[in-house]
Order: sequence, then structure tokens, then C-alpha cells
Amino acid sequence: MISESSSFAKGVVLGGACCVLVTLLGHIRLGLGIKAHRHQHHHIQAPNKEDVLNLSEGERMELSKSIRVYCIILVKPKDLGHWAAVKETWSKHCDKVEFYSSEKVKVFNSVALNTNDMWVMMRKAYKITYERYKDEFNWFFLAYPTTFAIIENLKYFLLKKDPSQPFYIGHTVKSGDLEYVDGEGGIVLSIESLRRLSRVLEDSDKCPEQGGMIWKLAEDKQLAICLKYTGVFAENAEDSEGKDVFNTKSVGALIKEAMSSHPQQVVDGCCSDMAITFSGLAPNHMHVMMYGVYRLRPYGHTYNDALVFLPPAG
Repeated sequence: MISESSSFAKGVVLGGACCVLVTLLGHIRLGLGIKAHRHQHHHIQAPNKEDVLNLSEGERMELSKSIRVYCIILVKPKDLGHWAAVKETWSKHCDKVEFYSSEKVKVFNSVALNTNDMWVMMRKAYKITYERYKDEFNWFFLAYPTTFAIIENLKYFLLKKDPSQPFYIGHTVKSGDLEYVDGEGGIVLSIESLRRLSRVLEDSDKCPEQGGMIWKLAEDKQLAICLKYTGVFAENAEDSEGKDVFNTKSVGALIKEAMSSHPQQVVDGCCSDMAITFSGLAPNHMHVMMYGVYRLRPYGHTYNDALVFLPPAG
């Protein structure tokens, strides 16, 4: 594991801000009737900065206000240290965040799901979320307590995506014939995907809560199987240069890998400048990341971002 100082250095860098492209600044349209074997692996890219600069000021303002993200954090009592770190750091930048816990915990407010099974927790969390917030939010981000997310970069990535289309986004992994979004890097569902999921969750044959063929699989794989029945497929998210933006490892681990594979370009070889998530962080590393991403700025450098995504008041 790389030293904490290296994680800090990468956090500062982040603060400063071959596959076929299916869509750029467009919409993926997957119908309910699409067959799994016809699906081609999709790599969805973020918009180019130049495209955003070409928008009128009025369009930029509307876009800045229109992207609203609801965050779901799945936690258990053993995660109290991470739970506290997430609560005090990046989750404050969600438009609304709620912690869904396996059981009621006195020290933190949460939605108690009364189960220790991660798949059942995920199912219940999505079901409650859809019932409560289907008319309030269009994008739903699920994360584990070891994940650090830069919500502003997520909103930028979603800038021109249509939430009425079935988007299911993150870091994709292939397991046999199944392609799924790895939960360690965070999972993003559009309102349309969540709507379809809420419907298939009621079908015990296609998406059972227990028993059946998929019971022994990890929860992120089970989610992918259920979504496939509705015509929703995993999409890998990348920046405009083709680099992954949802990371299933920590900054330190990624830098260590880059030092071996790209010793002359450690930073460029490590991660995207528009990274959305990192995983496997200790609570203290989350605070380091928070400082590097949101507080520290090198004097004399100017940032001319065309859009401003402000966290909720307070």
C-alpha cells in the first residue's frame, strides 16, 4: 500500500482539476425488447470541455441546476468509522443523501433495512428510493462506505445524458457472459432504469430475493442480471480521453500501479482528471481527499469552468 503522503499528493492533483464510442453528448436508446446476445459493450464518455463552452450562458445555468443526484450509501454497524467519514466529507455534495443500514444504529440517522444480506439490502434500498423519490430526482448514485465520490464530476459526466433513457453506469466488469457494474466503484441508475428495476423486483422468477440460480452471486452481479431482463445493460464510464472515471481502487493503489507501468507518466498513467470515484479508502484518507479536492488550490492558477455545481445550502 502506498504511503498516505502519496494519496495526499494525488488528492491535490485531482483538486486542480480500443473501444467503440457509442455516444458522445447523446442518448443511448435501449428498448425493452432488446436481446442480450445482440448487445455490444458500451463505453460512454463525458462531454468535451469545448462543447460545454459553446453553450449559451442561459443553457449553462439551466444545466447546472437540472442535474440533481440522490445518493444511497449502504452501511453496516461495523462500518461506523467509514460511515462517519462519508457523512462528514463527500456525501454533503449530494443533492440528498441517505444511509441505508442493515440495522438501526443510535449514533447515526439511517433507514434501517433489518437484514445483513447485501443483495436484500440493495433491493430494499432501491425499492424505498423509487417509492419516495421517483418524482424528485432523475439520477441515483449508490456507493459503499469505503468509496469517495466527486459529485460535481458525476454531474458533469451526466450533463447531456437523458435520464428518461435506461442508463446503468459505472466501472464494468465481465464475468462469463455477464457484464456488470462493479459496486466498489459506485453504481449510477437513471430514473428510467430505476423504474424498470422496481418493476422486475416484483418478479420472483426473474429477480428473486432468495433462492434460485443467482442467490450465491455478489449483489452487483445479481443487480445486473435483474436489469438485463428489463433491457438495461452495464455501461462503462470514461472521460473524453477514454480513461475510466469510476475507480474500484484507492488513489494510492492506482499510483503504485502507474509507477510500475508508466514510471515517466505516473499522474497521467494513474487516473482521469475528471475521476468520479475511488474505492478502498480508509476514513483518514477520505479527509485527505476532501482537502485536496475541495480546499487546496495552487496560487496563480485560474480555473475557467463553464458550469458551477453547488452543493445544497449549509
